[in-house]
Amino acid sequence: METFFQQIINGLVLGSMYALVALGYTMVYGIINLINFAHGEVLMVGALTSWTVVTVFADSGLPGWLLLLISVLCAIVVCSVLNYSIEKLAYRPLRSAPRLAPLITAMGMSLLLQTLAMIIWKPNPKPFPIMLPNEPIDLGGPVISVTQCLILGITAVVLASLMYLVNKTKLGRAMRATAENPRVAALMGVKPDMVISATFIIGAVLAAVAGVMWAANYGTVQHSMGFLPGLKAFTAAVLGGIGNLGGAVVGGILLGLVEALGAGYLGALTGGVLGSHYADIFAFVALILVLTLRPQGLLGERVADRA
Repeated sequence: METFFQQIINGLVLGSMYALVALGYTMVYGIINLINFAHGEVLMVGALTSWTVVTVFADSGLPGWLLLLISVLCAIVVCSVLNYSIEKLAYRPLRSAPRLAPLITAMGMSLLLQTLAMIIWKPNPKPFPIMLPNEPIDLGGPVISVTQCLILGITAVVLASLMYLVNKTKLGRAMRATAENPRVAALMGVKPDMVISATFIIGAVLAAVAGVMWAANYGTVQHSMGFLPGLKAFTAAVLGGIGNLGGAVVGGILLGLVEALGAGYLGALTGGVLGSHYADIFAFVALILVLTLRPQGLLGERVADRA
């Protein structure tokens, strides 16, 4: 049972990081029906920006938590500018084009960002310094680190803040109106371009935070680190119901639990044929099953209220 509860904790932490990125996917899709496949690379840029800030100020004498906070804020600024530029330069001119064109553009942007990051930060993996206390917290057998507690707390706060933003604020009403019908929303005084840009910026903030948390939890960063988390976060968004905020979080948490429990137990159940090194396949097997049995996702795709 101790191993089981430890895997549950690991799955919740992993799923929380997936959920942060999946929220960015699902918000953009909810507004303009676009899958931003460059979103994982925004996470990567956030992590590498944070690493740069931490490395530059490593000898400044600042407390670890303060240095981590400063690096998160810098990552948020860089990722927000990056995602805003991507939307304005790559996606906005193709808004009226056939749906295949923006999809191909998103894939191209993903490869471009990976290449630029490799040139700027070099291709070799870099260790991410330990900023927070590293002593594990004993939960009566299972253990959890301060970083993992922070990840869980941030995910809960972000989801609550996002639900309030979408359902209770003027920007949220504008987002829901734009998602339902951009032309009618424009006639009612809403500025769809501004709403779409704001959505990309919010997604970038979530990706930046997830990138820093990913680096702090796993202790390493590199130019290709965003591809697999981005792909799995997209899987999580589809799993929960693309365009549904709650679905993105449920899908992310469920995906993390499936991976953690699969990695922990499937090796023993299959006599070592499938072990923890096959953890990546569990996510996509779960996706295939859900899409086969419930194509709209676990919580269903939002239509008029999908922002």
